[in-house]
Amino acid sequence: MPADTCPNVTIDPRQRQRARGAVSNRVGRYEVLERQFEPDGWDQPEEDRVQRTHVAAERARSIISYNRSPDLSFDRSINPYRGCEHGCVYCFARPSHAWLGLSAGLDFETRLVARPDAAQVLEAELRKPSYRPATIAIGTNTDAYQPIEKTYGIMRDCLEVLQRFNHPVGIVTKGTLVERDIDILRDMAEKGLARVGISLTTLDVDLSRRLEPRAPSPKRRLQTIEMLSAARIPVRVLTSPIIPGLTDHEMEAMLKTARDAGARAASWVMLRLPLEVSELFQEWLRAHYPDRASRVMGLLRDMHGGKAYSSEWHLRMRGQGHYADIIAARYKRAVRALGLATQLPHLRTDLFAAPLQKGDQLSLF
Repeated sequence: MPADTCPNVTIDPRQRQRARGAVSNRVGRYEVLERQFEPDGWDQPEEDRVQRTHVAAERARSIISYNRSPDLSFDRSINPYRGCEHGCVYCFARPSHAWLGLSAGLDFETRLVARPDAAQVLEAELRKPSYRPATIAIGTNTDAYQPIEKTYGIMRDCLEVLQRFNHPVGIVTKGTLVERDIDILRDMAEKGLARVGISLTTLDVDLSRRLEPRAPSPKRRLQTIEMLSAARIPVRVLTSPIIPGLTDHEMEAMLKTARDAGARAASWVMLRLPLEVSELFQEWLRAHYPDRASRVMGLLRDMHGGKAYSSEWHLRMRGQGHYADIIAARYKRAVRALGLATQLPHLRTDLFAAPLQKGDQLSLF
């Protein structure tokens, strides 16, 4: 993608793009040139700069990504989409758009990439004789149930493959479209093959609309927890990210509300600001909460040795120091008082089997 598709333009906060999270579209870290809009001199209204959503198709050569991070509870994941229309300004996946020559800002939430053949590629990978099953995580980078899933249906196609193979899957999402797939998830959950995590960042409707403009409202996500729980699908609430000085006071209320809706377990992660996300988030703070910006960033720097973020293993998810210890203690006490688990039961791998294909010889045993 040419660099000139990523203009480095800062949007006047007073004329903020409707329903978008980032306030700018700075070029990616791998680009050598920056771009900006300039008036053309004509005495006419400038062209409408409303950011529309564009989706490109990508043929995936592989779909299962592997990791060896000691901070993660899974070693493999699937991402049906690149970029995410939910527009969460704090999303740690934003810097991945730079690999496409695009901006981690508005491009990340408006220039999306879909992988329509993901299910076919997934099936081919699961059929390899060398493949060994373990829980596949979905939604750990970009949300598989973002709005364009309603059109493309790639997530459901992948779930159907996993269901046929009796392969365990753990899903994390803000999207209420997960309710569409309750039929598959209920069947898999009954076999110990599925669980779902619902991300809840705040109960404040106005704050949610600013933080994650195209994600469902907090109330709507709680209804999703209720529906999944009623279908006997194990649900965990992720009160993440905890934003110091902005959402930290809501932790106990979020946990209680999610527990009352049917969540069995809970987890949390402190706000992370890797690479381009740091400046994007600080721009957002200055635009929407200028009176709190210095306090929020001051608390973050206290937890990361004076920096806005540190990628050090075992510390990047929670930070360290006095404030981080207080949040961890509050969380531990609230979870214990509410009777929530800190993790859901492990999923089964012993049921995994590749289904017969057309032309396969039937087993005699």
